[in-house]
Amino acid sequence: MKIILGIDPGSRFTGYGVIKQENRQLTYLGSGCIKALSQGDELASRLQTIFAGISEIIIQFKPDMFAIEQVFMGVNPGGALKLGQARGAAIVAATNTGLTISEYSARQIKQAVVGTGAADKSQVQHMVKTLLKLPGTPQADAADALAVAICHAHSHTTIARLAGQASKTVRGRLR
Repeated sequence: MKIILGIDPGSRFTGYGVIKQENRQLTYLGSGCIKALSQGDELASRLQTIFAGISEIIIQFKPDMFAIEQVFMGVNPGGALKLGQARGAAIVAATNTGLTISEYSARQIKQAVVGTGAADKSQVQHMVKTLLKLPGTPQADAADALAVAICHAHSHTTIARLAGQASKTVRGRLR
């Protein structure tokens, strides 16, 4: 059994999603959004809020794995820089507790959850709801974070399966 914390970073709203993976079975444990809105809109204060929020989530859920979405370089370089700093705050919170960091592009996440890297937010929300058997549709940032965790679970399972096949092949050749 592994507990996976997925993060959808943002300088104002950082989504988080926590799932449990037992073999191929995924179970929803929790999700939400860290609202990093501060008086005066100071970036340093927002980054502290993200760091503290992620740290609290790690204490609460005790994840074994940490996965985060990579920075997407859009039209606004200033926004990408702020997003990178928000990611940094989340990553430092995770590394402070000894968690290994796994990173996935938006395309990889959408491919793993929806089946196409060009999926839109509503498709991601729908598939997260379906895959985790949720009674309602999660908020967009929380759904994105749960999608990151699901992507990691699928990637981790595939890697483990391939490693097992490789070791069987090597053992077969040694006989």
